[in-house]
Amino acid sequence: MTTPATPPSSGTLPVTALRDLPLPLDGAVLDRAAHRRGEPDLVGRLRGEDTTRVVLVHRGRLALAGPSPADGVALLDPATLAEVGAAADEDQARWLFLGEGDGTTYLALVLPDDADAEEVDIEGVDASDPFAVLARERSWSGLRELVGGLDAPLAGLATEAVALAAWHANHTRCPRCGGRTTVENGGWTRRCVAQGVELYPRTDPAVIMTVVHGEGDDERLLLGHAAHWPERRFSTLAGYVEPGESLESAVRREVAEEAGVVVGEVAYRGSQPWPFPASLMLGFAARALTTALHVDGVELTDARWFTRPELAAAVRAQEVLLPGRASIARSLVEDWFGDRLPDA
Repeated sequence: MTTPATPPSSGTLPVTALRDLPLPLDGAVLDRAAHRRGEPDLVGRLRGEDTTRVVLVHRGRLALAGPSPADGVALLDPATLAEVGAAADEDQARWLFLGEGDGTTYLALVLPDDADAEEVDIEGVDASDPFAVLARERSWSGLRELVGGLDAPLAGLATEAVALAAWHANHTRCPRCGGRTTVENGGWTRRCVAQGVELYPRTDPAVIMTVVHGEGDDERLLLGHAAHWPERRFSTLAGYVEPGESLESAVRREVAEEAGVVVGEVAYRGSQPWPFPASLMLGFAARALTTALHVDGVELTDARWFTRPELAAAVRAQEVLLPGRASIARSLVEDWFGDRLPDA
């Protein structure tokens, strides 16, 4: 016997309304081969194998296979990087072991921040600096701009490379004593030289949620405008999980703090990494028990309820600019809407 579903107006989310959520950065199908990370001289040996390919990372951007993001991420033969590879040996954090798949092993090579691909004048490049020459020769793109044109395996590989490079860039010193650290395990740990403490890459969990109220044609979605966003940008509410807090509690707290809305039932929808620099976005659908809006004026400066026709009209008129397609926020909004919405 089937138990009738509780009406949505009571704060309950009917399970039948939840579909698989397509997420652009949830494509990590590469075998990270963690068991190999401790192998002696792993990166050095892999650089000499013709089945190895290298992803280049520079200041959070990825080297392209051609002049535009539509050409995708470059996967380079390490033999073509011999000169820059030797220079990178002076800093182990330049080489990172990403994993393997379909007979190919993948590494990332992280260029120094000052090898700036966009600011270096070709006439001023020191020919003895292989990093600067390489940066100048390549076109680069951020992960957000690339996502739409990458298949799932390559999107996962690119995300991993950017995330791991960001961790190294931001954690060169021991958090306990401030001392120097060295790189171990193919780039997956750092060790404090003074205390011997082993440090691991960190991930910061954040909740992001569609908050809805009503049912049928009257169902409305809550979107907010953050203080630091461009004018007309609206998105789902989000926030970091606090110490000792469950994910569901974080959803309810963030919505109450930012918009003054009380949330009832919360349902998990999916997750994807967001390596800017180290977030894991955990998507939820939540039912509002109240509708009065009281924005905090700090994180949010505006919040509005939208029916589906109202949101579609606002987007078409460019009165509302939605987040980019790389974000889980866009997937959550379009999942609630039931279709794709136009870009700005």
